[in-house]
Amino acid sequence: MAEPITIAVDAMGGDAGAAVCVPASIEFVRRHPGVRIILVGQSETLEPLAAAAGGLPAGVGIRDARQIVAMDEPPADALRKKKDSSMRVAVDLVKEGAANACVSAGNTGALMATGRFVLKTLPGIERPAIMARLPTRHGSISMLDLGASADCTVEQLYQFAVMGSVVASVTEGMDRPRIGLLNIGEEDIKGNDIVKQAAVRLGASRLNYIGFVEADAIQDDRADVVVCDGFSGNVALKSMEGTARLIKHFLEIEFRGSLYGRLAGLVAWPVLRSLGRRLDPRRYNGASLVGLDGIVIKSHGGADALAFQQAIRVARVEAEKGVPDQIRELLSEQVE
Repeated sequence: MAEPITIAVDAMGGDAGAAVCVPASIEFVRRHPGVRIILVGQSETLEPLAAAAGGLPAGVGIRDARQIVAMDEPPADALRKKKDSSMRVAVDLVKEGAANACVSAGNTGALMATGRFVLKTLPGIERPAIMARLPTRHGSISMLDLGASADCTVEQLYQFAVMGSVVASVTEGMDRPRIGLLNIGEEDIKGNDIVKQAAVRLGASRLNYIGFVEADAIQDDRADVVVCDGFSGNVALKSMEGTARLIKHFLEIEFRGSLYGRLAGLVAWPVLRSLGRRLDPRRYNGASLVGLDGIVIKSHGGADALAFQQAIRVARVEAEKGVPDQIRELLSEQVE
């Protein structure tokens, strides 16, 4: 019988901190008894919340950590001054082998810096990347980097493609995921020198590279993985989020603005509810810090309990599939 997956949760991270992390973790273990969770944080805060959630089930434990990394804290300060923070201890547990993965809703910069310092990067990986799933017309797409590295070299973009291909393959069950490179046009003459050279590098590799993808085609299901530098990726992601909020705002105005609008809203309610479920960002919560020699999952700082459980699910899947080892293996195959 396989050993249960153990996940270290930074229970003090995020906008709501332990008030979300503790009940979400307990509920996840109750639904998935084959998973164990170590809640890391100030025990005097975690224990009452656990009691309010019905007590700690057999698969959940508490590891005391006295410090908290603030959401706006400089990453360098978190590394130097917060060695007993819930974030640092959770990552340390992965390094020590006491946990298979770590989940945190805390400060993204501090989490990336802590992961790189404690776990290091995989051999052949120069920089880790932030990778997340986004909804598309017929399913979802994986995209990286979403903000870890604003400027990237050709080789780093190639490494992102390798990592994205592995994660999409093992977590989504894809056979040779289609890799697209984000660009300002689909023609070979478009883009800066880095993007053009990266296209040549990817085209000569064993990856299933399908060419350039423009920002307005990310969600058209042309590719399974979209690769870009962290600056472009973060801008694209925030643009999508802003557009979704704008559409929601306009719909609310139209349906509430008049008696006719309210009646139309009642008729359209089943469709709107289905649309809301499909576009619910909580279903896509949990970004992988790929490239680290260990599994670290970043939850959105404002995640509620449902969204945080999704981040835990991502950690469980990556741990079960052994994502870092598979990235290491594919990198070695690419250079043979």
